[in-house]
Amino acid sequence: MPYLLALLPATGLTIAGYFVLYLSARSEGSLRTFGKYLGYWAFTLAGLVILAAIFAAAHGGHRGHGMYCPWHETPDARAEAPRAPSAPEPPATSGAESEIPTPPARQ
Repeated sequence: MPYLLALLPATGLTIAGYFVLYLSARSEGSLRTFGKYLGYWAFTLAGLVILAAIFAAAHGGHRGHGMYCPWHETPDARAEAPRAPSAPEPPATSGAESEIPTPPARQ
């Protein structure tokens, strides 16, 4: 839905482009050429705004594509991040090792 807001600047650029083209048609010389290019540039920018909105809508949920970005990291993700242990922990025993008899050592 927020991508529909891209229509506002695109509409403004289109209106500005028509206005500049209208004024450039009434002028003469190099000002006419400059106005023509400026009007076409406004139309180009309006099209790029629409294309950017379509691209952003198509890839809206795919942030970063596997790249790390600290601004998009949630506080929960930072809390769940694996940390290196400060001291090595002894292996966990379930108590089952003491119940298994060990065979006597051969001499």
